[in-house]
Amino acid sequence: MRLSRRRLLSHAAVVSSVAAWGASALAADPQPIRILVGFPPGGGTDAIARLLAEKLRDELGTTVLVDNRPGAGGQIAAQQLKAAPADGHTLFLTHDHTISILPQVIRKPGFDPAQDFVPVTGIATFVNALAVSSHTPAKNLAEYVQWVRQQGGKSAVGIPAPASTPEFLVKQLSSRFQLDLVAAPYRGSAPMLADMLGNQIPAGIAAVQDFIEHQRAGKMRVIAVLGDRRQAAMPDVPTLAEQGVKGFEDMPYYGFYAPKGTPAAFIERFSAATAKVLQMADVREQLVALGLTVGHMAPQQLAQREQAYTRAWTAIIRNSGYQPQ
Repeated sequence: MRLSRRRLLSHAAVVSSVAAWGASALAADPQPIRILVGFPPGGGTDAIARLLAEKLRDELGTTVLVDNRPGAGGQIAAQQLKAAPADGHTLFLTHDHTISILPQVIRKPGFDPAQDFVPVTGIATFVNALAVSSHTPAKNLAEYVQWVRQQGGKSAVGIPAPASTPEFLVKQLSSRFQLDLVAAPYRGSAPMLADMLGNQIPAGIAAVQDFIEHQRAGKMRVIAVLGDRRQAAMPDVPTLAEQGVKGFEDMPYYGFYAPKGTPAAFIERFSAATAKVLQMADVREQLVALGLTVGHMAPQQLAQREQAYTRAWTAIIRNSGYQPQ
């Protein structure tokens, strides 16, 4: 099919505009790039964002700031991203909960990832873990189940957000072992960890990176990890599958998202810059130490990872009988 001269010139103008944006928009840009984080300072997501922001600043040649907008399991930050201009100055670093889970458990979350966001780049996969406080004597899942039974079969388990993957895991464990485990939701992992350190709650489920330092310090004890293999950061901790609980092998993810309509040139450059940062030895070392399996994902790869995880948890949520709130 032939294009008219007018359409050809129009197409050329668009290509020229995008190319010019990619060449100059990030260079000496006085407006910083803002990375939204849906959880408070002190948690795993915040630590990851700050590490990457520092390195991306040098790679991109512009200021990169972390903007914490905690609350509702990342929902507030996601709504902020939807409202932000699609100009390449606002991104959202998040994990599976906000993108894959929230839209399934909340009737009106205020955003639709498929309609409002565009994947920019993935940085890693990770796993969740079950940990107990120092005053809880269990050293593995079987001992934990026995301990709960000694408490009359009922116990609280901290989770970083309501209607999250940790909450559905609590439901599964409760059903699997015929216990009355009660999920106690917090506004992020940091306050949950504080209560675990203070022995205000005997157990918690969160991303493995939230527990690593406390595990090493002997202040908490991780007794099981999800996923299909043991984690390099804590190789002595068995998976749930090894301890008889299967169905939680799919790996959650971390990725950057931007408002729909963000220029493709920015997405391409930011993804390329992130790939370079993830190759830096000190960055990989720190992210692995946080319990992440580091691996750059181009936008399409992140989209595929998101879709696969969403499908896996759609079945789990449906089978749990959970009704969107």
